Amino acid sequence: MLKDMLKLKDKSILVIGGAGFIGSHLVEALLPENEVTVLDNFSSGKREFIAPHLNNSRFRLLEADLIDTIALEKALDGVDNVFHLAANPDVKLGAENTRVHLEQNVLATYNLLETMRKCDVKKIAFTSTSTVYGEATTVPTPENYGPLLPISLYGASKLACEALISSYCHTFEMQSWIYRFANIVGERGTHGVLVDFIRKLRENPRELEILGSGQQKKSYLEVKDCVRAMQHCVQHSDEQINVFNIGSEDSVDVTKIADIVALQMGLTDVRYRYTGGVDGRGWKGDVKVMQLSIEKIKKLGWMPLEGSVRAIETAVKALLKDV
Repeated sequence: MLKDMLKLKDKSILVIGGAGFIGSHLVEALLPENEVTVLDNFSSGKREFIAPHLNNSRFRLLEADLIDTIALEKALDGVDNVFHLAANPDVKLGAENTRVHLEQNVLATYNLLETMRKCDVKKIAFTSTSTVYGEATTVPTPENYGPLLPISLYGASKLACEALISSYCHTFEMQSWIYRFANIVGERGTHGVLVDFIRKLRENPRELEILGSGQQKKSYLEVKDCVRAMQHCVQHSDEQINVFNIGSEDSVDVTKIADIVALQMGLTDVRYRYTGGVDGRGWKGDVKVMQLSIEKIKKLGWMPLEGSVRAIETAVKALLKDV
């Protein structure tokens, strides 16, 4: 077990998408004991998220895209572990632009895996999503649930990435950790329901548009808790392909989230205007009910520090300073 606990110490680690919301928190957690390279094209990541590390001798920044094979080869030189967080995270966008998740998620992941193969880098941790489960009939949903039938192009793209990673691991003797996230919230968040509600209420403190019925009910986890889980999986699981749900043990509906945001902003008597959406969904591809079973990762010794409501409260306080 001691050997496992040292897996993320004194390593050279590449974090792809390390200037993003989750990626920048992961970089902070890894830097004290590792050499960290961030590769980011800054399409959604922000320079200010990694600015505190620019003068750290353990830190290196490469501004490049995953389609740039030469930059990827440079980034992978001497690397022990890759954390792949780069993706287009906008679930709604797939209904408008059907190529965006194919190109920015699937093809980008293929290019990374192929370059890793050529550079003989064997270990990859990948951020997937709960949306690979589609509308699961088993809730909380375990990792062995199936068949996996995503209802969004985003979910389909992440499932395709999982399949590519699995096949590369088996074909080229690589090792992977695949994280299926619940909704991750917190400081530096750049999209999602909390950012949306804060923006709307700042524009109009008297009325809030809520996409869908408001009854969509999902699980939320604070970002630092998420990063702790990501590290824990790598340090404590050693199969060739390691798949873990990462989330909390409860869920909360969208109307309750609106109540929390309004309260944190000091607003009273806010009128909620529901769009109804598609069968109560916020948009096409929106999963109405999501809660992941986290029994598998709990058996490794990880537990969420907060439930969904507390994670949202913590996140809103941080976002009110950021957004």
